[in-house]
Amino acid sequence: MSKADKILSKVLGGKSDRNLSFSDLCYLLDKIGFKERVKGDHHIYYNKDTKEIINIQPKGSDAKPYQVKQVRDVILKNNLGVEDA
Repeated sequence: MSKADKILSKVLGGKSDRNLSFSDLCYLLDKIGFKERVKGDHHIYYNKDTKEIINIQPKGSDAKPYQVKQVRDVILKNNLGVEDA
């Protein structure tokens, strides 16, 4: 199981939204095909195959729990996975 697969299962599991590092969330979004644009501490992710734009910011070194949930919702809605990239 690759690093991206482990992070994806953590995000989809929904039990560790508070314990996910920001760098892991960024790594996952990159691996499932999102492109990144950075403005200050706002990391804006977009994908030509989805309508949603994901805007995330770090909280220290961790991802904000509500933003992990937003990423999970986009992944599930668009049926995205690591192998799609």
